[in-house]
This record gives sequence, C-alpha cells and structure tokens, in this order.
Amino acid sequence: MATSSGDAGTGVPGRNGIPFSRRDLLALAALGLASGTSRVALAAAPQGQLTWGVHVSLAPTWFDPADTQGIVTPFMVLYALQDALVKPMPGQPLAPCLAESYTAAEDGLSYDFVLREGVKFHNGELVTAEDVKFSFQRYRGASHDLMASRVAEIETPDARHIRFRLKEPWPDFLTFYGSATGAGWIVPKKYVEQVGDEGYKKAPIGAGPYKFVSFNPGVELVLEAFEGYWRKTPSVKRLVFRVIEEEATRLAALKRGEIDIAYSIRGELAEEVQHTPGLTLKPVDTPAPFWLSFVDQWDPKSPWHDERVRKAASLAIDRKGINQALTLGFSKLTDSIIPNSFDYFWQPPVPVYDPAQAKKLLAEAGHPDGFDAGEYYCDSSYSNIGEAVANNFGEVGIAAKLMPIERAGFLKGAAEKKYRNIIQLGSGAFGNAATRLAAFIVKGGAYVYGSYPDIDELFDKQAIELDHKKREATLFKIQQLMYERTIVAPIWQLAFINAVGPRVGESGFGLIRSFAYTGPYEDITLKSG
Repeated sequence: MATSSGDAGTGVPGRNGIPFSRRDLLALAALGLASGTSRVALAAAPQGQLTWGVHVSLAPTWFDPADTQGIVTPFMVLYALQDALVKPMPGQPLAPCLAESYTAAEDGLSYDFVLREGVKFHNGELVTAEDVKFSFQRYRGASHDLMASRVAEIETPDARHIRFRLKEPWPDFLTFYGSATGAGWIVPKKYVEQVGDEGYKKAPIGAGPYKFVSFNPGVELVLEAFEGYWRKTPSVKRLVFRVIEEEATRLAALKRGEIDIAYSIRGELAEEVQHTPGLTLKPVDTPAPFWLSFVDQWDPKSPWHDERVRKAASLAIDRKGINQALTLGFSKLTDSIIPNSFDYFWQPPVPVYDPAQAKKLLAEAGHPDGFDAGEYYCDSSYSNIGEAVANNFGEVGIAAKLMPIERAGFLKGAAEKKYRNIIQLGSGAFGNAATRLAAFIVKGGAYVYGSYPDIDELFDKQAIELDHKKREATLFKIQQLMYERTIVAPIWQLAFINAVGPRVGESGFGLIRSFAYTGPYEDITLKSG
C-alpha cells in the first residue's frame, strides 16, 4: 500500500482550503463574511526586534538553498527566508509545509506532492509546480550528483501537483530531498531567471516567514516579517543577525542588551552565563559530530597511510578533558561521525585516551620520535577544539600546525580538495547514517578526498535495499570498517551551547529536534511588557 502524509500546518484555511492572511480576514470581517475566533484573525501584527550574535561570518551562499553543502549552517538562514515542500518541524521529522500532502507509490518508484493552494512568495507570485521542478534542477549542493543519478523524471501535471519518478526504488529519497539537502526548498523560477544566481544572492526572495531587507557582509543580515506566511503570522517584526565572531565580545554584547541571543558560548564564558542574573544558558543536543579527516591516507608516502599512525592520533586525544573544558561536559563522546540519534547509527566502543599506547604505535610505525604532521585545517569558530587536539598531538610527538579559516572559506576549500594532512570537520545537517556517509566517506562525496572500494560497494548495495534489517546490517558493517581502520578520528558529538537574554519569550532552541539553531522563526517571541 502506498504511504502518505497529510497537512501538518497551522494556517487557517478558507472555504476552498486557501490559508487566509490576517489582512484577508480583516477584509472579510468588514464585509461580514468571516465568523468564529480564529487564531490568525485575533493575532496582533508583528512587533519589535530580536537581535542575534552570530558566531560565524554570514555568507550569501547560505541565502540560496541550491548551494547547501552537507552542513547545518545555511539552515540558520533558510528557516527564516525560505520554505520547503517538507522539512523537519516541531514534533515531526518531516512535516508537510509548502506541500499540503505527499504520497509514496507502493513500488517505491515515484513520489507525489500536492502544493497548498494560494501560497505565495514574498513578491506576491504563487508557488507552483514549475518552481518546485526548477528548484530541484538548479540544486548544486553536496548531494547533487547522487540525487540527479537516481531521479529519472519530474512531472508537473498541473500547477499544484509534482511527481518525482525514480530510476529504481530509493528508500532515502525523502530523507535527502526533505531534510539532508536544500533540493526541496523552493525558489521563484521567474525571479531567479530574471536576476541570475548572483543577483539572487544579493536580493533573495523566498516563501519563508521573513523577507530579506538588507545584508552588510561581515556585519549583519536584516529580515522583516512576511505577514502573508501560510503557517502563521510571525510575532516579531524584525530579525537582525549580527556577526560577532569573538566569543567574549558576543557575551559582552548580550550582557549590555545589544543582542538578545548569542550563539556558541563555551567554557568559562558559559559558566559566567550560569551565574549572570537575567541570562539563560541554552545547550542544544545537536546531530553534530566533529572528527579529524586524514586526507592523505591513500598516499603510500604519507605517514597517515599507516593505520597504526591514525590509531595513535586517535588515542592521543583527551576527549573527556576537552569536553569538560569547552562544553562543560555536555557534548557526547560517541566515537562516530554518525549522530547517535540518526537511523542506522552503530555504536562503536567507548573512545580511549591512552598517550602511552599512542607513542608505542608510532614507534612501531617507524616514528619513535614522532613526526611533522604538517597543517591542521579547521573552521576558525572551532579553533579552540583544534588547539586542544594539536596540544594532545604534541604530547605524543605529532607536530601539527593549526590553520584556522573563516567558515565559508574553510568549507569551500575542503569541498574543492585544496587541503592536505589533517582537516577538522563537523556536520550538524539533518539526515540518517547514509546521508552522512554520502557527504564525507564514500566516493563522490562533497568532502571525500579518497575512499575504499569495499565500502563504496557496500554503500551502493544499501542504497537500493528495501528490507530495513538487511539495510541496517550493511550500514552497520560500513561503520564497523570505518572504526577498525580508523579512517577518521571522531572527537565528539557537539553540545551547541548558547545564551539568551531577558527580553526573549520563546527562543526557539530545541523546538525542532536535533536542530542546532533557533526555529521555527515564526514561533519565536518577545516577552510582553
């Protein structure tokens, strides 16, 4: 039997199913046509401003869902500016949004979506099936090649119906399309074709709860409530995302009331928040493991080609000490790049800190006095993790030079395969074990510098396996091989610690399961009075 999912929205429908905006209902009331006490009719107009202190420099590529690259950061902006056919929402891992319903064919070869009637982009144009098709076809993010290779055809029988036909059954279609990538986030075809990709990044138009106002690179992004949003009218009129990359400066701005929400407050600063009246610490349990990628392990001339060296590096990391120092013990030591909340997660043995054994393995591998490991590349917003790990390495004789790079540039360099030696990676993107492996482990992944043929073969096998138990066994086997070969050295599953000021009512932290940032933005409120 085919499976389907119906409307999970909270918009108020009219007689024909069209969600009425507040303005519509007021007009109907004036004509005596509206009745009842609907929430939208009684809702106040958006008011006030909330300001975030953002821990990374915002990149225009994050305004465009076509460019999502296997990490969660762009969705910090996308959940405000844009909307998707289906996406993770409070209480639902995949909620119908721009689509009022979707259906999977019994044979697994097609998926049908029905758009909500009357839903509009910020410029007043209706969201249509052609926009959905266009958005999928222009997607160029981390899983572009994989998705393009599996979708045979996209049909648009009419303006509200879309059918994706697959070349063969693919049980992960909805996971990739609806949560792990930006392919299912819809942009206006006519507008994008008119202004071009670069023009779109300068003045994005979406269908989300907030409209673009202005962007000053390196300074701030300003958005304003879209009162015609189908789900509900946002409570807060203006959102400001202010770039404050230095952690102590973010906290100082929060204390002075210059910002209302500060992302990423760690270590002693997090303890300071706990003891500051009016401020609240908000740790979020994210699906965001961090790990070291030994990108030269396929080069026989590299020290990292030897499994013993990779194992020694992993044994040298004092994960428990780093966790306590930087995230007050909130992070999880899972020893995997797969989040423990994901489907098909295999739990490896508990990671061990054993510098003596690390030195022994290095000696056995021909490095009794250690070796020069070269550059250690990392996202600058997490350079404190890199500093701690590099110090651990130095204690066993592995000399690594830390190379912190601003996030957008770091990810671009990693995806373009510009780095060597060691890369500190992390991802908090939605998905399951297969989506994470597709981006970071198997051949063709956005951040994959090399791969193992037997693992690639197992991955292809699981991708078309419809039996859950058989598929689970295959994905478990891949993860076991990763652990046995120390293909990567996991550090932790990050607890993303944030701070909230006294003006915030509902911050949005934790409303969407496993989402690092605040959201949905239309649910965020200011305290009254």
